[in-house]
Amino acid sequence: MASGDAVEKTVNTSSTETPIRVPNQHLEKMSDDILYHFALGTGTHDFPALFGDVKFVCVGGSPSRMKAFITYIAEELGVGSPGQDYPNICAGTDRYAMYKAGPVLSISHGMGIPSIAIMLHELFKLLCHSRCSNVTIIRIGTSGGIGLAPGSVVITKQSVDATFKPQFEQFVLGKPVYRSTNLDEGLAQDLMECAKELDQFKTVFGNTMCTLDFYEGQARLDGAICSYTEQEKAQYLTAAYEAGVRNIEMESSVFAAMCNIIGIKGAVVCVTLLNRLEGDQISTPHDVLGEYQKRPQILVGHWIKKRLGKK
Repeated sequence: MASGDAVEKTVNTSSTETPIRVPNQHLEKMSDDILYHFALGTGTHDFPALFGDVKFVCVGGSPSRMKAFITYIAEELGVGSPGQDYPNICAGTDRYAMYKAGPVLSISHGMGIPSIAIMLHELFKLLCHSRCSNVTIIRIGTSGGIGLAPGSVVITKQSVDATFKPQFEQFVLGKPVYRSTNLDEGLAQDLMECAKELDQFKTVFGNTMCTLDFYEGQARLDGAICSYTEQEKAQYLTAAYEAGVRNIEMESSVFAAMCNIIGIKGAVVCVTLLNRLEGDQISTPHDVLGEYQKRPQILVGHWIKKRLGKK
């Protein structure tokens, strides 16, 4: 961190009702707010009527995975009719997909920091315009494990950058701003307790390294460009493991940073698809990968049911 640069303070509140607020005074001057990438707007949609009851937001990279999750959680909560189809609320755009069942909102965020950051900006404004309160947001996704067998689930303690520091670097007006990437400890503990109750798959706490790309940024040897040796790769991943990193993905840092600034409880729950200490390519059969990808959904679904008193 450069001299004089400080990690931005987080916003926390312990009141019973915690309304979502966004720290942007310029929004108050706008008569209408167009959430362009959602194809939604305050002038064309009644946000409180559509989303005012939302208490849980689950986000993940793939639109199909998030539709599968909303179908799963609706059945678990007894919302809607058996076999009911849930339409994409963002059908007016192909950038993101959004589904709702009762108090649960399920949204795809695409791949990488820029894509999820855009989605989160518009999501937090949506929750604010909808007058939502006491909302929890959880990223459910896939990752590469470090020192873990494929299919293990990692509940993130803190997101770290490629140098293993718990910070997210954002350039604002050409200047670097460093933001904290700690996640809500109480929420993480609650999720681990749910994992123990389920006792269906290995679940661990660990730091999650968030990188800027899938290949060189994650020390892979199988990209189109590679300027390091296999030994150097092994040394780097071993150093990551020794620093407490248990998985690698590409969204957690900005997710944690933005949750902190908004003052919303957030968690990251990802399944590992391979052990990066043993290789780079994912060769597991698709049916097995499909089962692995359901594990974060099962864990988070169990937690939501407990929160609603349905377990």
